Amino acid sequence: MQSQRNRTADDEGLAVVPDEIAIVDSGGANLASLQIALHRLGRQAVVTDRAWQIQQARHVLLPGVGSAAAAMERLRKAALVDLIVELRQPVLGICLGMQLLFERSAEGDEQCLGVLPGIVGRIAPANHLPVPHMGWNQLAVARADPLLKGVTSGEYVYFVHSYAAAPNEHTLATTEYGVPLAAAVRRNNFWGTQFHPERSGQIGARILANFLEV
Repeated sequence: MQSQRNRTADDEGLAVVPDEIAIVDSGGANLASLQIALHRLGRQAVVTDRAWQIQQARHVLLPGVGSAAAAMERLRKAALVDLIVELRQPVLGICLGMQLLFERSAEGDEQCLGVLPGIVGRIAPANHLPVPHMGWNQLAVARADPLLKGVTSGEYVYFVHSYAAAPNEHTLATTEYGVPLAAAVRRNNFWGTQFHPERSGQIGARILANFLEV
C-alpha cells in the first residue's frame, strides 16, 4: 500500500517524505550534516531530545562528536539513558554515538549505555600514525548484515576519532589503523558505525539507506 504521509518537494525538485526518523540531540556538531545526508535520500528527520518523539520514531540515530562524558551527561539530563537502552526500533550510533553503545569509555572512565559489551579505549599511536585517526580508510567486512548490503571490503569511508573499540563477536566490519579497530557493529536492533556515513560519499549514503530499510 502506498504511504499516506504527505510529500513535499525540496529546492531541487526531489520528493522528500516526512518520516518518523529521530536524531537524538546529543550535542554533537554533526547533527546538521546528518540531516542533510538524509535529505539527499529523500527523507526528513527531526533532531530532538524529547522522549516521546524518540519513542515514536521508526528509526533512531544517535550521533556524536566530542567527549563521551559530555554526551552522556546530556543524555542523563534529558532522561534519555534508560529510554535509549529499551528502544525496540532500529537504532544507529554514529562515531561517538557508536562508542556510547558500549559499557564504558576510557575517556574519563565514563559509564556508557551498556548495549554492547566492552570498553572503548584511546587509540595508541603506532607506525607514525597520528591520533586522532582522521580521514578516509578502508573497511574489511567481517560478516554479512543488512546494514552493509552492497558494501564490500576495500570500500573507503571517513573517520574522525581518538577512541575506538576492539573487534569482538558483535563486529560487522573492521578498519586497520596500526591495529584492527571495530568500524561497524550490531547487537539485536542496535547498530553502530565508527565512521561518519554522512561524510562518506556514495558508500555512506548506501549505508544510511540500508539502515532506513531495516
